Amino acid sequence: MIKKLLIIICLFPAIAFGQAASTIVADTVSKQDTARQTDLIDIARSLISINPKKPKIKKSQKVYFSVLPFGGTVPGGNGRALVTSTTASIYFGPLKTTTASTATFAPYWNFKSRYGLPLRTSVWLPNNEWTIQGDIRFLRYPQLTWGLGTARTNSDNVLVNYNYIRFYQSALKRIRPYFFAGIGYNLDFHSGIKSDDVNKDLKQFTNYAYGTAGSSLSSGISFNALYDTRNNTINPLPGAYANIIYRVNPDFLGSNDHWTSLYIDVRKYVPMNPGKPLQQNTLAFWSYLWTAFNDKVPYLDLPSVGWDPNNRSGRGIDQNRYRGRTLFYLESEYRRDITDNGLLGFVVFTNVNTVSGSGTLFKSWHPAVGSGLRVKFNKGTSTNIGIDYGVSKGYNSILLNIGEAF
Repeated sequence: MIKKLLIIICLFPAIAFGQAASTIVADTVSKQDTARQTDLIDIARSLISINPKKPKIKKSQKVYFSVLPFGGTVPGGNGRALVTSTTASIYFGPLKTTTASTATFAPYWNFKSRYGLPLRTSVWLPNNEWTIQGDIRFLRYPQLTWGLGTARTNSDNVLVNYNYIRFYQSALKRIRPYFFAGIGYNLDFHSGIKSDDVNKDLKQFTNYAYGTAGSSLSSGISFNALYDTRNNTINPLPGAYANIIYRVNPDFLGSNDHWTSLYIDVRKYVPMNPGKPLQQNTLAFWSYLWTAFNDKVPYLDLPSVGWDPNNRSGRGIDQNRYRGRTLFYLESEYRRDITDNGLLGFVVFTNVNTVSGSGTLFKSWHPAVGSGLRVKFNKGTSTNIGIDYGVSKGYNSILLNIGEAF
């Protein structure tokens, strides 16, 4: 088992770093290139006959906003919800050498007992000398669970009620071009953990003793290493990404029990027509390995599909469907423009995961496939509205998002 994990970890850098790094904004990208594109903002202006004055363009700083209210389903069951997604993007340094900083706020409410207030931030200081990453959430989050591993059928589940507070902050210093290292603080606090069915005891159902009743608290320090050559984090074109997070949760910081975890995330974006940097024709690959050590990891902190940092994995698979001490995930996607002006596009994707728990890792694989439509919402940041349909054995879903899945 350990040998297999080490082999995978060793292969990750070869996959991620096989292509030479590019500048943050390619030399071939110009204002004229962007002007030839069309987004929903252009269409709205033309429909209501707005002729705005020519904006003054700041060379080192420009703010973009994308706001989209819509109704849909949110991961984890429990019906439909009203979702409002707001994305802000700003450059804190020269566009040529600084990645766009982003903040995404996507509150939702299902008109009953479920709501969420998630805020994610990614700040890049001038010339990418530092990057500061944040993830803050306040959730009331009923969610289906199937216990550990893969032994149960889709219908053999239980609804878990709980409240969740997350506070993650990390600061990374550039060590060399595209490579960063730093530390962070991670807090996960779950309260009111109980089964929605009075006839089902969550501890007995999951056969897991820690964090399955009452509350759980995990408070720890993370050690982070990041390699990122992407020219746009909202809609990556060429480039590669690798992120390693080693987390330690000691008793003296307030954790219920001492435990550690390792998260390794690797992504690669291969342009199929590199001579046209603003035309989407890309193969994208994503893989992550997430494993928790020690025997007393709270149940809701264990690796689970759909619970990656951005909650984007497992399209076509119910969030939390597979949970265990170790999870390995693979996804690939083909992205292509339909119209020459970039207004419409499509994606085709497939993903697969394997999890330890009731069985052995790499012995049982769970695939999903799907496709989606892309509508250019803001050409300034290449922000798309994504409408995806995914399907797996016994489950299907429609997902709406601002920005790409990865």
